[in-house]
Amino acid sequence: MAKGRRTFIIGGGCTAFIKPRGTRSTEDMGLEAATKALLDAGITYDAIQTAFVGYCYGDSTCGQRALYNLGLTHIPVTNVNNNCSTGSTALYQANMAVKYSQVECAIALGFEKMKPGSLGTNFPDRTPPTLLLNQRSHDIEREGLGENHGPGAPRLFGNGAQEYFQKYGGNIEHLAKIASKNHKHSVNNPYSQFRDGWSVEQVLKAPKITNELTKFMCSPTSDGAACCIVASEDFVHAHGLENQAIEIVAQALATDGPEAFESSSAMEVVGYNMTKVAADQVFKEAGFAEGQGRDQVGVLELHDCFAANELIMYPALGLCGPDEAHKMVERGDNTYGGKYVVNPSGGLEAKGHPLGATGLGMHFYIAMQLRNSPGLFDVADPRGKYGLVHNVGLGGAVVVSLLRRPEFFKPGGEDGRTRVGYNHAHECRPITMADVDKVKSKKNSPSSCSYAKL
Repeated sequence: MAKGRRTFIIGGGCTAFIKPRGTRSTEDMGLEAATKALLDAGITYDAIQTAFVGYCYGDSTCGQRALYNLGLTHIPVTNVNNNCSTGSTALYQANMAVKYSQVECAIALGFEKMKPGSLGTNFPDRTPPTLLLNQRSHDIEREGLGENHGPGAPRLFGNGAQEYFQKYGGNIEHLAKIASKNHKHSVNNPYSQFRDGWSVEQVLKAPKITNELTKFMCSPTSDGAACCIVASEDFVHAHGLENQAIEIVAQALATDGPEAFESSSAMEVVGYNMTKVAADQVFKEAGFAEGQGRDQVGVLELHDCFAANELIMYPALGLCGPDEAHKMVERGDNTYGGKYVVNPSGGLEAKGHPLGATGLGMHFYIAMQLRNSPGLFDVADPRGKYGLVHNVGLGGAVVVSLLRRPEFFKPGGEDGRTRVGYNHAHECRPITMADVDKVKSKKNSPSSCSYAKL
């Protein structure tokens, strides 16, 4: 495949991730996130040439409904559903459209309106596509891993952790340290659903969900939206965005291989190898030799739907050796003062996990970190040149992205903070119709906009 051209995240926006109480519609959350992203980029919806909108729980054209409040411009709007990696998959499609010169500027929007409690199916009249993964995980329990309990998703990932413990060492306290680290990180994130900063002891004392996982080691269901705008290098220079454009150096979308079903590995069932395949592809595309480049990464948003997944994905991403994940936790190499800062946002466990918005929220946080926006994460520059994003959906799909500040980055001067009206990397505020008016297309529908509830 041709190499393609350089691509950049030029704008990002996010809503608060909140408990799923049905207080906001997907179109209103989507309008907020997209408006913030357009304000941040300093462009109107007229500049957008294609859109990809991600969600898991919604009717067929929810993406159009959300974007129509910004304009009716006849652009292609494609709806995306890839389980928990839906948001990043929408961004992947937007990035490919720009990278291979289909368009100069694309928008990726994701949102979700969820139900309280553990994930279930919205289609009880048919077999869920993840049934085979659940069956395989239960088979592995009977083959020697040991019987587990609990809802399907945490049980799958708990089994992955149990396999790691049996092979390499470590125990539930390592998972508690991961969860506590993430909850402490989330205290500084104004978008986060939980800002309690649970201690290791509090995490361990929370109700048990599986043999390995307590409640505070699990991500909550959430409502929320996030948005990123991708543009070409020519677009960046034409619009004077050199002081905020963050390059998507490399990006990969991978799916399962035979090992997910044919091996006796619970770690493979939850995406260990497809994560490794995607990560290796990304670092190769970025120009690194096999196994190299991870020491150039300073900050990561890693898919911690459960603390178990963060543990087993450290080696899958190449951050440490296959048997060193628990040792990495012991050394503190996953937080401030260590080798990497993993999930400075609080991760999914603390900030929430609205499926369609999750991956785009991850990219928003890393892009803002690499812009050096003060106040949100405060991860010092010497930690690394790159930011990494890892987003997994069972069934399966994983997206890995490598981001960096480009060589032409010019800090200072007017940027998104000026146009949004405040530092939206550090504060979470609602939008107004005056904000929408600044970014909506000249081709808009007043009657459509009249239904927006901001």
